[in-house]
Parts: sequence; C-alpha cells; structure tokens
Amino acid sequence: MPRLETFSSRWGVIVAGLGMAVGTGNLWRFPRIAAQNGGAAFLIPWMLFLVVWSLPLLIAEFGLGRGARRGPIGTFTLLAGPRYAWMGGFVAVTTIMIMFYYSVVTGWALKYFVASVTTGTPDNPAAYWAAYSVSVWQPILFHIVAILAGTTIVARGVVGGIERVNKVLIPALFTLLLVAVGRAVTLDGADRGLAFLFSPDLSALLSYRTWLEALTQSAWSTGAGWGLILAYAVYVRRDEDIVVNSAVIGLGNNTASLLAAMAILPTVFAILSTSDALDVMAAGNLGLTFVWIPQLFLQIPSGTVVLPIFFLALFFASLSSLIAMIELASRVLIDAGLSRRIAVRLVGAATTICGVPSAISPAIFENQDWVWSLALMISGLFISVAVTRYGPERFRADLINVGHGTKRVGPLFGWILQYLVPVQFMVMFTWWMYQAVPPLNRSRLTEPSTNSPIYLPRSS
Repeated sequence: MPRLETFSSRWGVIVAGLGMAVGTGNLWRFPRIAAQNGGAAFLIPWMLFLVVWSLPLLIAEFGLGRGARRGPIGTFTLLAGPRYAWMGGFVAVTTIMIMFYYSVVTGWALKYFVASVTTGTPDNPAAYWAAYSVSVWQPILFHIVAILAGTTIVARGVVGGIERVNKVLIPALFTLLLVAVGRAVTLDGADRGLAFLFSPDLSALLSYRTWLEALTQSAWSTGAGWGLILAYAVYVRRDEDIVVNSAVIGLGNNTASLLAAMAILPTVFAILSTSDALDVMAAGNLGLTFVWIPQLFLQIPSGTVVLPIFFLALFFASLSSLIAMIELASRVLIDAGLSRRIAVRLVGAATTICGVPSAISPAIFENQDWVWSLALMISGLFISVAVTRYGPERFRADLINVGHGTKRVGPLFGWILQYLVPVQFMVMFTWWMYQAVPPLNRSRLTEPSTNSPIYLPRSS
C-alpha cells in the first residue's frame, strides 16, 4: 500500500479547508439573506450558530478523518461500527450528488467571467441569463471545463494539486473581494448600504425566520457536516491542531461572507432606493447574481473592471469547493483499492454525465439543489451520531486533544454534538418540510400570512 500523503504545513490545511468552505453561498446567498433579515441583527444568530453547529461539526470531521484515515464510509465503519457504515455512505452520496450540479454552477461563474472580459454583458441581462440557462451546448461546455479543471488538480495529489492550487486560489479570492469592497464603499450613497448592513434592526431577532435563516446559512456556508473536511483530514498530520484550524476556517468563511456583502450591498443601495434595493435582494440567488449584479455593477464608475473581478472571485470560490467534492468522491474509490489517477478519472466521467440534466434544465437543477441541500442536514446529524457512538469523552481524548501544545476542547463539545446538534437538526428539518407544503395546503395549517415568500436555502 503506497504511503499516505500529508499536507506539507498548517497553512496548506487551512487554505484547503477555506477552499472547501468558501463557495457560492458566501457570495450570492449571504448578502441577500442578511439584507432580508435585519442587517446587523442577522449577524448575531449567524455567529452564534457558527459556535453551536458549524465549529463542533468541523472539529468532529477533523477528528474522524484523522483518526480513521479513510473516507466517510470507511470512517463510519471503523469508528462508529459496521452497522453504521450506511451513514457514511449517505454522507458520501449526498455530497457526490451535489457535486453533479455544483460543477454546473462553477461553469456558470466561468462563463460570466469570460463574457465580462470579452463580449461584455448585454443590455438586457435578464434575457441573456434566460437564454443561456435554457440553452444546451454552452452550459454543458462550461460544465465540462469546470470538471476538467477540478479533476486535473485533484489527480496531481494532495500537496502537488489540492494544496498548491488552494494556496493560489484562496489568497486571490480574498484579494479580489477586497478590491470589490474598496470600489463599492467609495460610491456615492454607499453609506446607506453599509448602514443597512451594520446598523441592527433588533426587532428582526423576534422573528423565528431570522434565526432559522442564520442557522441554515452557517450550516451550508461552512460546509460543516458535508464530509469534505473529513476527507481532507485523512491527510492531516497526527499532531495538527485541529481545533485552531477549525476556528480559522469557520471565521475565515464568515469573513468572506461579510466582504461579499460589503461589495454588493453598497453597490445596490448606491444606485437604487431602499425599497428597490430590498426588492433586488429578494430576487433569489440566481436572479441576484446573474441578472442584477451585471446590471448594477455596470452602472458604477469602473464597473467594467469590477464586474469581471466579482465573477472571477465567484469562479475561484466555486472551483475550490468543487475540488473538495471531487477529492471526497475519489477518496471513497481509493479506499476501495483504486489508484488516485483511475479514481479521479471515474469521478470526472460520472460527474460529466450526471451533471448534464442540471446543465440543460433549470427545473432539474432547482430540484436537485433542494433535495440534496435537505439531505445535508441529515449528514450533519450523522456526523454527531458517529461521535456519540464512539463516545464523546473517548473521542475528545483519542482523536482531538492529542499532540503537544494543541488547543483542547472540554466536555461542552460532546454535549453540543450529542444533544444540541440533534435539536438544531430537528428544528431545521421541520422548517424545511413546512416550506415544502404548497401555499394552498399550508394555509390550512396556519393563519394566512402577509409576509413575503420565503426563498429556500442554496447549497454552499
């Protein structure tokens, strides 16, 4: 059996983890969800759920992957017991199914970046997006290009591929976001957008929706419970400080979200009235990103420069997350005895074929996004089950609190995973099921509401 690779440094682990975490959810979902839920008030529960959902699950995934040196299926078999192998299979299948359409999203970002630096954005972005999204060859072409980019990187291994590329992508991504922020905050009227983001409407904290949106945003955006950090943790050194690494990844992910909001909200509020700005932020993930952002960015000075920067940042964020998904799928096949090269080729071929329906049909894409985003909640629950089966106290002693000079976690960690994570899961799952009830049927369950429609969460 060939010797297992390890990340060359802590920095390599962190940038790979940030690449996994920072994705489209940071750039297209967070700004509009924050705007719709009290601005700065939304940041309070959002940060709280980073502590009570995302970070414990990230730490747990690090411990599981490093302890078992296997992908999700092998890890659950070894550490939770053979009867729980199916849970590891569920985690793996869920993320793999997301990968099948996430490559399509990565292709969209690449397409718009290329268009913004070549032909430019047309006068009618809505019509342009509508035509592109229902065409055939273009979405498939960029879907394939995204897959080729991701598989080429993963095939080169952990150090020579994943680590090396993320050391370029992640600093570049944060640099691009800072440039976009720098231009946005200097616009006339940008102060209204910044005030909206950072001046809390505390009344929003009285709404259950604010808390549920904050929980779902943290859960999806950080990648906690996806099994992706578990897959990367296979290559982490035994003495790596996984508590510090998890904290840096979680806080870095939230920083990227705030930067995206500071680039988008000032731009929107500088051009539109407050009521119109809120209407734009309610346009949904795809509407905001591919219809309104091109329209608004091109109305500002230097907009022709800022727009490509935004879509390049979106592409980098998408690609770095796609790389992690390809690695997880490949790790499952490597555990089964295949070489990395063959495993990556099979994953690439499967993703190419299985992603085509989502590439050519927006309805299929939306369906897959909803179904497998829902399944991610269950994946997070299963991670907590694995820790509980191993024994929270033994898990801390054997798999987390190891190595000289590393940060330790106390009994609260086990209590959160054993009790609080399942409670949060039940709340999120119930809410999502409620959202799935058609409005006419839902009115029979509750009093009619005057609230605006609730837009379902998107994957990270």
